[in-house]
Amino acid sequence: MNGSWNDFNDAKKVTNLIPKGTPVKVILHIRPGAYDDASQGWTGGYATRGPNGSVYINGEFTVTEGPYVRRKIFTLIGLSSPKGPDWGNMGRNFIRNILNSARGISDKDNSPQAQAARRINGFADIDGIEFLARIDLGKDVNGEDKNEIRAAVTPDHKEYATHMGSTAPQAAPPPRSPAPATAGVRPSWAQ
Repeated sequence: MNGSWNDFNDAKKVTNLIPKGTPVKVILHIRPGAYDDASQGWTGGYATRGPNGSVYINGEFTVTEGPYVRRKIFTLIGLSSPKGPDWGNMGRNFIRNILNSARGISDKDNSPQAQAARRINGFADIDGIEFLARIDLGKDVNGEDKNEIRAAVTPDHKEYATHMGSTAPQAAPPPRSPAPATAGVRPSWAQ
Protein backbone atom coordinates (compact mmCIF):
# COMPACT_ATOMS: atom_id res chain seq x y z
CA MET A 1 0.00 0.00 0.00
CA ASN A 2 1.40 3.34 -1.01
CA GLY A 3 -1.39 5.76 -0.16
CA SER A 4 -2.46 7.44 3.02
CA TRP A 5 -5.64 6.37 4.79
CA ASN A 6 -7.03 9.89 4.50
CA ASP A 7 -6.20 10.56 0.80
CA PHE A 8 -7.69 8.09 -1.67
CA ASN A 9 -6.76 9.84 -4.92
CA ASP A 10 -4.08 7.23 -5.66
CA ALA A 11 -6.25 4.21 -4.77
CA LYS A 12 -5.98 1.59 -7.53
CA LYS A 13 -9.08 0.11 -9.08
CA VAL A 14 -9.42 -3.56 -8.18
CA THR A 15 -11.26 -5.80 -10.59
CA ASN A 16 -13.21 -8.66 -9.14
CA LEU A 17 -13.80 -10.38 -12.47
CA ILE A 18 -12.92 -13.96 -13.30
CA PRO A 19 -10.93 -13.88 -16.58
CA LYS A 20 -12.90 -14.60 -19.75
CA GLY A 21 -12.54 -18.18 -20.95
CA THR A 22 -11.80 -19.61 -17.49
CA PRO A 23 -13.43 -23.03 -16.96
CA VAL A 24 -15.10 -23.31 -13.53
CA LYS A 25 -17.29 -25.91 -11.86
CA VAL A 26 -20.58 -24.30 -10.84
CA ILE A 27 -23.93 -25.11 -9.28
CA LEU A 28 -26.99 -23.51 -10.85
CA HIS A 29 -29.60 -22.15 -8.48
CA ILE A 30 -32.73 -20.78 -10.12
CA ARG A 31 -34.00 -17.57 -8.61
CA PRO A 32 -37.77 -18.13 -8.84
CA GLY A 33 -39.80 -15.57 -10.75
CA ALA A 34 -43.26 -17.04 -10.04
CA TYR A 35 -44.20 -17.23 -13.73
CA ASP A 36 -45.85 -20.41 -14.98
CA ASP A 37 -47.10 -21.46 -18.40
CA ALA A 38 -48.17 -25.09 -18.21
CA SER A 39 -48.60 -25.27 -22.00
CA GLN A 40 -44.82 -24.73 -22.30
CA GLY A 41 -43.96 -26.98 -19.34
CA TRP A 42 -42.91 -24.00 -17.22
CA THR A 43 -44.33 -24.84 -13.82
CA GLY A 44 -43.24 -24.57 -10.21
CA GLY A 45 -42.70 -20.80 -10.34
CA TYR A 46 -39.14 -21.10 -11.68
CA ALA A 47 -39.55 -18.91 -14.79
CA THR A 48 -39.55 -15.11 -14.75
CA ARG A 49 -41.48 -12.87 -17.10
CA GLY A 50 -39.79 -9.57 -17.85
CA PRO A 51 -41.54 -6.24 -18.46
CA ASN A 52 -41.04 -6.55 -22.24
CA GLY A 53 -42.76 -9.96 -22.33
CA SER A 54 -39.60 -12.08 -22.48
CA VAL A 55 -39.51 -15.19 -20.30
CA TYR A 56 -36.31 -16.53 -18.79
CA ILE A 57 -34.66 -18.47 -16.00
CA ASN A 58 -32.88 -16.13 -13.61
CA GLY A 59 -29.74 -18.15 -12.92
CA GLU A 60 -27.39 -17.75 -9.98
CA PHE A 61 -24.25 -19.81 -10.59
CA THR A 62 -21.94 -20.48 -7.63
CA VAL A 63 -18.36 -21.60 -8.25
CA THR A 64 -17.76 -24.80 -6.25
CA GLU A 65 -13.97 -25.17 -6.27
CA GLY A 66 -10.66 -23.61 -7.27
CA PRO A 67 -9.37 -20.07 -6.79
CA TYR A 68 -12.82 -18.52 -7.39
CA VAL A 69 -14.76 -20.80 -5.01
CA ARG A 70 -18.01 -19.30 -3.66
CA ARG A 71 -18.08 -16.57 -6.34
CA LYS A 72 -21.56 -15.95 -7.69
CA ILE A 73 -22.32 -15.19 -11.32
CA PHE A 74 -25.76 -14.11 -12.47
CA THR A 75 -26.97 -14.97 -15.97
CA LEU A 76 -30.38 -15.18 -17.64
CA ILE A 77 -31.28 -18.28 -19.63
CA GLY A 78 -33.76 -17.36 -22.35
CA LEU A 79 -37.03 -19.26 -22.71
CA SER A 80 -38.98 -17.01 -25.07
CA SER A 81 -38.99 -13.52 -26.49
CA PRO A 82 -41.65 -11.49 -28.30
CA LYS A 83 -38.90 -10.60 -30.81
CA GLY A 84 -38.68 -14.15 -32.14
CA PRO A 85 -37.42 -17.66 -31.40
CA ASP A 86 -33.64 -17.01 -31.25
CA TRP A 87 -33.38 -16.28 -27.52
CA GLY A 88 -35.44 -19.34 -26.60
CA ASN A 89 -33.40 -21.53 -28.95
CA MET A 90 -30.15 -20.29 -27.36
CA GLY A 91 -31.58 -21.07 -23.91
CA ARG A 92 -32.63 -24.59 -24.97
CA ASN A 93 -29.16 -25.26 -26.39
CA PHE A 94 -27.53 -23.93 -23.20
CA ILE A 95 -29.70 -26.22 -21.02
CA ARG A 96 -28.89 -29.17 -23.32
CA ASN A 97 -25.17 -28.49 -22.82
CA ILE A 98 -25.65 -28.09 -19.05
CA LEU A 99 -27.25 -31.55 -18.98
CA ASN A 100 -24.48 -32.98 -21.17
CA SER A 101 -21.82 -31.50 -18.88
CA ALA A 102 -23.48 -32.49 -15.61
CA ARG A 103 -24.36 -36.00 -16.73
CA GLY A 104 -21.16 -36.71 -18.69
CA ILE A 105 -22.81 -37.11 -22.09
CA SER A 106 -21.05 -36.44 -25.37
CA ASP A 107 -23.03 -34.07 -27.58
CA LYS A 108 -22.59 -36.65 -30.36
CA ASP A 109 -24.22 -39.41 -28.29
CA ASN A 110 -27.76 -40.01 -29.53
CA SER A 111 -28.28 -43.34 -27.79
CA PRO A 112 -31.61 -43.89 -26.03
CA GLN A 113 -29.84 -43.43 -22.66
CA ALA A 114 -28.32 -40.10 -23.71
CA GLN A 115 -31.64 -38.90 -25.09
CA ALA A 116 -33.38 -39.85 -21.83
CA ALA A 117 -30.71 -38.02 -19.81
CA ARG A 118 -31.38 -34.85 -21.82
CA ARG A 119 -35.03 -34.80 -20.76
CA ILE A 120 -36.25 -33.06 -17.65
CA ASN A 121 -39.61 -33.17 -15.92
CA GLY A 122 -39.40 -29.49 -15.07
CA PHE A 123 -36.97 -26.77 -14.07
CA ALA A 124 -36.74 -28.31 -10.59
CA ASP A 125 -34.54 -30.97 -12.23
CA ILE A 126 -31.85 -28.40 -13.07
CA ASP A 127 -32.13 -26.30 -9.90
CA GLY A 128 -29.02 -27.43 -8.02
CA ILE A 129 -27.28 -29.10 -10.98
CA GLU A 130 -23.46 -28.97 -11.02
CA PHE A 131 -21.58 -28.67 -14.30
CA LEU A 132 -18.45 -27.22 -15.89
CA ALA A 133 -18.97 -23.71 -17.27
CA ARG A 134 -16.83 -21.31 -19.27
CA ILE A 135 -16.67 -17.73 -17.99
CA ASP A 136 -17.64 -14.94 -20.36
CA LEU A 137 -17.87 -11.17 -19.98
CA GLY A 138 -20.93 -9.00 -20.45
CA LYS A 139 -22.18 -5.59 -19.33
CA ASP A 140 -24.39 -4.78 -16.37
CA VAL A 141 -27.20 -2.19 -16.44
CA ASN A 142 -24.64 0.57 -15.84
CA GLY A 143 -22.38 -0.52 -18.70
CA GLU A 144 -19.75 -1.98 -16.35
CA ASP A 145 -18.07 -5.32 -17.11
CA LYS A 146 -19.53 -8.35 -15.34
CA ASN A 147 -19.02 -12.09 -15.50
CA GLU A 148 -21.60 -14.22 -17.27
CA ILE A 149 -21.99 -17.87 -18.11
CA ARG A 150 -23.13 -18.55 -21.65
CA ALA A 151 -21.56 -21.96 -22.27
CA ALA A 152 -21.26 -25.30 -20.54
CA VAL A 153 -18.16 -27.40 -21.21
CA THR A 154 -19.15 -30.90 -22.32
CA PRO A 155 -17.16 -34.17 -22.35
CA ASP A 156 -16.26 -33.47 -25.99
CA HIS A 157 -13.77 -30.80 -24.85
CA LYS A 158 -10.30 -31.62 -23.51
CA GLU A 159 -10.81 -29.34 -20.48
CA TYR A 160 -13.70 -31.46 -19.27
CA ALA A 161 -11.66 -34.38 -17.93
CA THR A 162 -9.22 -32.06 -16.15
CA HIS A 163 -11.93 -30.24 -14.22
CA MET A 164 -14.64 -32.87 -13.85
CA GLY A 165 -12.28 -35.69 -12.81
CA SER A 166 -13.13 -38.11 -15.60
CA THR A 167 -11.49 -39.07 -18.86
CA ALA A 168 -14.60 -40.50 -20.49
CA PRO A 169 -18.28 -39.68 -20.35
CA GLN A 170 -20.09 -41.48 -17.56
CA ALA A 171 -23.33 -43.37 -17.94
CA ALA A 172 -26.09 -40.83 -17.79
CA PRO A 173 -28.45 -41.03 -14.83
CA PRO A 174 -32.14 -41.11 -15.61
CA PRO A 175 -34.06 -37.86 -15.31
CA ARG A 176 -35.36 -37.17 -11.82
CA SER A 177 -39.01 -37.70 -11.12
CA PRO A 178 -41.06 -34.55 -10.81
CA ALA A 179 -41.27 -33.10 -7.36
CA PRO A 180 -43.76 -30.51 -6.29
CA ALA A 181 -41.96 -27.19 -6.27
CA THR A 182 -42.74 -24.11 -4.30
CA ALA A 183 -41.24 -20.83 -5.40
CA GLY A 184 -38.15 -20.13 -3.33
CA VAL A 185 -37.93 -23.65 -1.85
CA ARG A 186 -35.15 -25.87 -3.13
CA PRO A 187 -35.97 -29.52 -3.77
CA SER A 188 -34.53 -31.88 -1.16
CA TRP A 189 -32.08 -33.48 -3.62
CA ALA A 190 -30.54 -30.04 -4.36
CA GLN A 191 -29.69 -29.20 -0.77
